[in-house]
Amino acid sequence: MTEVRVLGTGAHVPDRVVSNDEAGAGAGVDDAWVVRKTAIRERRWAAPGQATSDLAAAAGRDALRSAGITADRLTVIVVATSTPDRPQPPTAARVQHLLGAVDAAAFDVNAVCSGEVFALAAAEGMLARRGGHALVIGADVYSRILDPADRRTVVLFGDGAGAMVLGPGRGARVRALATHTFGELADLIEVPAGGSRLPLDRASLDAGLHYFRMDGRAVRGFVEERLPLLTKQFLHESGVGPDDIGHFVPHQANGVLLDTLFASLALPRATMHRTLTHYGNTGAASIPITLAEAARAGALRTGDLILLAGFGGGMAAGFALVEW
Repeated sequence: MTEVRVLGTGAHVPDRVVSNDEAGAGAGVDDAWVVRKTAIRERRWAAPGQATSDLAAAAGRDALRSAGITADRLTVIVVATSTPDRPQPPTAARVQHLLGAVDAAAFDVNAVCSGEVFALAAAEGMLARRGGHALVIGADVYSRILDPADRRTVVLFGDGAGAMVLGPGRGARVRALATHTFGELADLIEVPAGGSRLPLDRASLDAGLHYFRMDGRAVRGFVEERLPLLTKQFLHESGVGPDDIGHFVPHQANGVLLDTLFASLALPRATMHRTLTHYGNTGAASIPITLAEAARAGALRTGDLILLAGFGGGMAAGFALVEW
């Protein structure tokens, strides 16, 4: 079986910068409230007409440049998103066309904010058996599904995309992967309308059921109670200890929550990387954006062990151990 490595990383965010005061105006909250509750200071929101595939393709191009390969060498494109361009076809098909990756099979993965790790696991498994190169993209445009009056959600999210190129050769080694889903908690994070159970019609629109909803307190409980145990289990099964980890790249959910989580993980030598201060919670894009920024800043050294940790709707959690 082929050993799969991360050959390049990339990221892209929209040009429009949205302040806390602007994002929170409809919900009656200001900059001081948002910073205190989330540690977010601003985010990027997509321009009118700018779709998830546009951000994904831009991040993909950035990752391909980083890897030094062209799109015609790709055999697989996986886009992790819970805000697709349309219910169908897959957003990845549009990305394939935009990139000119004519030989790549393209499909979407929806594991909400854990999506990038789930997509990484899918692509890694395919490449390990058939070889070739994969482009794994996390991309979301949450600004289109936020209730402007809901202070629990409207100030949290930004739009963006991050990407990784996988394949054989010299690069960061994907040493271990793990994914988990807790379906009994599926209702904690949801967009109720727009699917086969509750179609998007005038009644559901009038009721605001097309907006993103989250039980923030219950989600926080899930993260604080389950993530430390799942992380310790993953590290043990991967044959490494907490003091072996040099970098922690978590889903950028909420800065206050991340501080609590990081303290509970007790990774004594690890640096936690954060991009939420300026980008907010970018959904499935948050891990690859943060990894790409750390790489671009020169923060990652050869041999460093990096722990990627995703968590979110499903409820789901995903982990990857990458040796840089």
